[in-house]
Amino acid sequence: MQRLLAAVERNLNDAAQTGISDETRFDAAYKAVMQCALAAMLAQGYRPSTSEPGHHVTLIQSLPLTLGVDNTTWVLLDALRRKRNANDYTGDGVTPDMVGECINQGRQLNALLRQHLQRAHPALLQCQG
Repeated sequence: MQRLLAAVERNLNDAAQTGISDETRFDAAYKAVMQCALAAMLAQGYRPSTSEPGHHVTLIQSLPLTLGVDNTTWVLLDALRRKRNANDYTGDGVTPDMVGECINQGRQLNALLRQHLQRAHPALLQCQG
């Protein structure tokens, strides 16, 4: 869990770097969102198959159950997932506004995840020596 949480932080920091392309920044922010969703599922004792097609959809769909994400946020995160797919598989560009939204959502999800872990699973925040 510690490595996953550190990866979320690194990806959010990378996404904030304005000297790289919007696509790369978007990818880093989106990756942080997926890592938050994965960490939330793992904390609940679920082990999603990340090698199977559709696992990004599953991770996003689980957020209302694992972190109590509201419907508006869930719909927005799913739209970001679709944008990421369009960018990855068709070269469809991303705008600076989309990058900003993805970074914002990643930061909010990270904060929500950490609050949830502190409240419900504090042992997962302890360094395992």
